[in-house]
Amino acid sequence: MLQDIPTPTLREGSPCVLETERLMLRKPTLADVKAIARLANDRRIAEMTRRLPHPYLQDHAVEFVRAMETDTRQTVFLIEDNFVPVGMVGIDWREPDAPELGYWLGVEHWGRGFGTEAARAVIDFTFEEFEIEHLIAGARVANPPSRNILEKCGFQWSGVELHRFEALGSSTPVDCFKLTRSVWSSLKNWNSSTRHQA
Repeated sequence: MLQDIPTPTLREGSPCVLETERLMLRKPTLADVKAIARLANDRRIAEMTRRLPHPYLQDHAVEFVRAMETDTRQTVFLIEDNFVPVGMVGIDWREPDAPELGYWLGVEHWGRGFGTEAARAVIDFTFEEFEIEHLIAGARVANPPSRNILEKCGFQWSGVELHRFEALGSSTPVDCFKLTRSVWSSLKNWNSSTRHQA
């Protein structure tokens, strides 16, 4: 006799994969920790991201991936170019009323448009899947390329704040940005990303 076992919803049963013109974005797994640690263990990245320690060890990557296993929203993605990890992108929900876009790329992948392409895919996914009115993001004042990514994605500058950066061990000025649902809707045709269940 067959047992009546509840079937998980599509979202619960398999993580979402986002595909753009050149990139695949998927949930990181323990098989990715060496690649994540190799990419993230660069002071130039850590000094531009608030929460990455330096040095960034495999243990940090394992802890990060394990934390993602319990994330029911599934909005953190490993960015792959031709099945090679190049960075991370996702939404931080620590402040439920202010979900925050974050991203970083391995240094060897800077300047190729991957940040904008990945950010747009995650922004689209987040506004389509969640009832939110806006996203926030920040970029160190000393990081014009990151500010450019945010502006290309429609974020509008909202001020400067001091934020603590773990790798620096101190606070530094950050340009703050906001993207409203209405602005996103008007820009929505920017992207040819698709999504499917893994």
